[in-house]
Amino acid sequence: MAAKLKKGDKVVVLAGKDKGKEGTISSVDPKAGKAVVDGVNMAIRHTRQSQTSQGGRIPKAMPIDLSNLAMLDKNGKPTRVGFKIEGDKKVRFAKTTGDVINA
Repeated sequence: MAAKLKKGDKVVVLAGKDKGKEGTISSVDPKAGKAVVDGVNMAIRHTRQSQTSQGGRIPKAMPIDLSNLAMLDKNGKPTRVGFKIEGDKKVRFAKTTGDVINA
């Protein structure tokens, strides 16, 4: 199945403890169906101090399921993503506005 959400997309969280938060996708794992969104689904990781890094409690963004994310259209509203053929290219488009997503 083609990737409806990709790295760099602006998304909003639809469900879970961070419902309503917005962020940018930093990585996607299509096999697991999860994505890491900056500033969303944060967990505290405890790390030991070493010569190269300061130890302590480091916040880290954890993966969130793709079904709990929706893309933001140009109006800042959540939208579903569809595919259509323009010329000889397959492009993603926002279902609410019909605009082509160029990313």
